[in-house]
Amino acid sequence: MEVLNSVPNPRVKEAVFLAFDDTSIPFSHGLRLQLARGKALNRPNPVVLSRGEEGEPDDDTVRFYGTVIPFGDELRMWYLARGTLDLDQPDRSTRKEFARNGWQLTRNPELRACYATSRDGVTWEKPKLGLVEYNGSKENNIVDLRGGRCDLEALPILYDPEDPDPDRRFKTAFESSGYQEKVAVAYSPDGLRWTESPNNPVAPNLEQTGLIKFNGCYYVNGQGGSHYGMGRRLVTFASYDFENWTEASCLGFQRGNLPPRPIETHVSTAGEQAHLGAGLWDRGNVIIGIYDMWHGPSSGERSQVSIDLGLLISHDALHYREPIPDFRIVPGFEEIGQPLGSGPSVSHGQGMCNLGDQTLLWYEIWPAGDIRLATWPRDQLGYLRPYHGDETGVLVGCNGVRHCITCPIQLEGPTAHVLANVDGLSQHSEVTIELLDEQFRPLPGYSGEACIPLRESGLRQPVRWKERSAVADIRGPFRLRANWGGLRPEDARLFALYVSEGS
Repeated sequence: MEVLNSVPNPRVKEAVFLAFDDTSIPFSHGLRLQLARGKALNRPNPVVLSRGEEGEPDDDTVRFYGTVIPFGDELRMWYLARGTLDLDQPDRSTRKEFARNGWQLTRNPELRACYATSRDGVTWEKPKLGLVEYNGSKENNIVDLRGGRCDLEALPILYDPEDPDPDRRFKTAFESSGYQEKVAVAYSPDGLRWTESPNNPVAPNLEQTGLIKFNGCYYVNGQGGSHYGMGRRLVTFASYDFENWTEASCLGFQRGNLPPRPIETHVSTAGEQAHLGAGLWDRGNVIIGIYDMWHGPSSGERSQVSIDLGLLISHDALHYREPIPDFRIVPGFEEIGQPLGSGPSVSHGQGMCNLGDQTLLWYEIWPAGDIRLATWPRDQLGYLRPYHGDETGVLVGCNGVRHCITCPIQLEGPTAHVLANVDGLSQHSEVTIELLDEQFRPLPGYSGEACIPLRESGLRQPVRWKERSAVADIRGPFRLRANWGGLRPEDARLFALYVSEGS
C-alpha cells in the first residue's frame, strides 16, 4: 500500500529555490540564513491608496483585507471601504460609535467591496464601474458583490483560469455579517459582477485572509476553528468543488503558550497570537504566507496590542512555519497616520507578487486602514551567506567549502536553464553551481570545476559550464549544489536559485 502523508510534488515550469525554504534547500554547510525587512528605520513605507473625496463610497474608511492579483499588464486590487453616508444610516449606530471611539468595540464595522487598478503597484486608479448606486450615482468603483451592501469584513479572491465555466473563473470565500461571519462563496467572470452560491454559508465561522488552489483542492485560511485553547491561530478549511467545505479545520500555525502547556490567561486578546491567518502567494513548489504577529498585553487591553507582519512558508497549504521564528518582515513602527493611543500595528490582506525587478507587498495600518506598500529587490526576502565562528561565539570554524544542496529535481522537457539570484559578488567573491545526482554524486560536465564562476551580482544570473550553457540529456533526478569561493566568500549572498525548463 501507499501512505499518502508526504509533501506533494508539484509540477512547475520554473522551480524556485528560495534561501529561506529549507524543504527545497534542505542541506547547508557553514552558512547562515538571514531575512530582509520590508521597512527601514526613519523611512516609512508609502501610502498608495487612501480615502476618497467627500461623497465617494470610500471617503470614511479604506481597509485592505482584500486581494491584489496580477492580470495581463496590470494589477487589480479588491479592497474594503465605507463612506460617511453609511455612518448616518439608522442601522449604522454602532459603526458611528466605533468611528468616534475607536477601540471601544470588539468588532470592526462592516465595509463594502471596491476596486482599483495599477500599472506599477504605487499609483492606483479607481475606475467608474457603473454597477452599484451610491449617493445617487453609479459613477463609482463599488463591486457588485452582495448588491454593494456594506456588510463585508474580509474578501480574499482567487483567479482560477482552469475552471471550464468562464462565469466561475474568479472566486471568493468572503466574510459577511449577513451570514453571521460564516464562510460564504461567490463567483464572477470578471471579478466585478458576482453571483453568490445558493448554499451560503458553506463553512463555519472564519475571519479569513488566505485563499488558494493547490494540487486540485481549494483552501481558505484565517483565524477560527474549534481547536483546543484560546487566542488567534491559523486554521484552514478545504473543498474540491468550492461548494462543499470541511466542517473540521486543520490547525496550521500558532504562537505563544501552546497546548498541552498550561494556558496562562483566559483573556482572548492577551499573549502572542497569529491574527487573521495568512495571505498567500503561490510560487509553485512553495507557498509564501504573510501573517499578523499579534502581541497582546497580559491585561488583554486592546489599546495596548501591537502587531507586526511575519513570514511563513508551506508546502501543502495546510501546515505553516516561520523560517526564522518571530522575525518581523514588516515591523509595525513608524507608519504614516498611526492612531494615537494604540500600539503600533499593521495588518495584511492577500497581496504579494513580483513586478519587474521588485517584490511588492500591500498591507494596512490596523485598525485605521489606508493601504501602503513594502518592497524588496525581486525575491530578495532572505539569503544564505557564510559565517565565521566568532559571529556565534563558537571558536571552532567550519572546515571545507561553504555550500548548500537542493532537493531532487526531475525534468520533463529535454533542456533547462539554471539562474541565480545573488549579491555581493566581485573578483574576490564568487559562487559556482554544480549538478549532483540524487545520491549526491557530481554529474559529468556539470561539476564545480566545470562551472564558470559567477562574479557579478544580479537577480537572475545565468549559470554556465565550460562546455554547456544549459542542462540537457540528464536522465533521472538531480540536485543543485551552490559553492562559495574566492578570497572573501563571506561577501556573497544567495537569495534564490531557479531551474527553468525550455530553450
